[in-house]
Amino acid sequence: MHPLDGIRVLDLSRVLAGPWCTQTLADLGAEVWKIEPPDRGDDTRSWMPPEIDGESTYFHCCNRSKKSVALDLKSEEGRAAALALAREADVLVENFRRGTLERFGLGYEQLREVNPGLIYCAISGYGRTGPRADEPGYDFTIQAESGLMSITGEPDGNPMKHGVAISDLVTGMNATQSILAALIARGRTGKGQFLDIALFESALALTANVASGCLGTAKVPGRFGNAHATVVPYQLFDTSDGTLALAVGNDGQFRSLCTRVIDRSDLCEDDRFRTNRSRVLNREELIPMLAGMFATAPTAVWIERLRAAGVPGGQVRNVVEALSSPEVAARGMVGEVQDEKHGALRLVSSPLRLSETPVRTPTTPPRLGEHTDEVLGNAGIR
Repeated sequence: MHPLDGIRVLDLSRVLAGPWCTQTLADLGAEVWKIEPPDRGDDTRSWMPPEIDGESTYFHCCNRSKKSVALDLKSEEGRAAALALAREADVLVENFRRGTLERFGLGYEQLREVNPGLIYCAISGYGRTGPRADEPGYDFTIQAESGLMSITGEPDGNPMKHGVAISDLVTGMNATQSILAALIARGRTGKGQFLDIALFESALALTANVASGCLGTAKVPGRFGNAHATVVPYQLFDTSDGTLALAVGNDGQFRSLCTRVIDRSDLCEDDRFRTNRSRVLNREELIPMLAGMFATAPTAVWIERLRAAGVPGGQVRNVVEALSSPEVAARGMVGEVQDEKHGALRLVSSPLRLSETPVRTPTTPPRLGEHTDEVLGNAGIR
């Protein structure tokens, strides 16, 4: 048994935020009907390289365990089929421009008349209300406008985007949380509702402690590269053969670092470094001393000492190294799904762990229109 067994999701979203949300719902057991244009499918099907035998690995990352239904929503037949599926669905997820689905007869107010229990999740750049409701939203510009980019990168360098589309991903997570909450609410009231989830607001909320500091002090926050604005030492250090990520989160860990890792007990007794606040104020004096010490031995030596002392630290890995690490293997975070074309396809697994209602065993991301006849036939449309 899976948490969302019996829940049917009509997925009218494309690219990443919406598909990331619906993939999580599929992981949790929902049946997800991914609606795609018959001529080209989801935009990410063409986003390559990288690719496997002409198929986009980008598409693979956010579409496992779904059923692809090819429908032309610009045609009367396609709209009729989508409307029939909406009548049967528990959840609808979409990220069209405002007003588009209303013109197709698939807006929330239209669908609630035929399916009052429908949970309708609209994902957009700036929300369905407000001065920018008609504008499209793209992760790159959202990172720029939300302030995320301004706090990412080297102190003297340019603002920098995250290595993945973090605004899209966190929006997909927020959409998933909202849908799950709405399902609980529907279980109590029997009523569906409209969910308005915006990339900009999700990214703005992601500024977290930086935003609260800005609101509290009215100061414009800067960039700290791989260092932390309010915790020291919490950054990268070069070793004799690589790079170490050190995350000293409190004064007790700093004492352990000094006495058990680097053999400099004098540092934790020094008034300049005794507390985190003093270390933040005097980071320009402390960090060069630590950097000189860490450069004297290999990364593995420091990792062993840090673990023995209970001080958080890790090796900086590339993605291949991370995916092939012992902890990934032990926890099954990379799995193989059987696939007609490739034989087997390796995918990152769901990170959700539930003891009594586990996530489903994943299936391969669907080919375009692979399940059209099955889904429409089961719905009595064909």
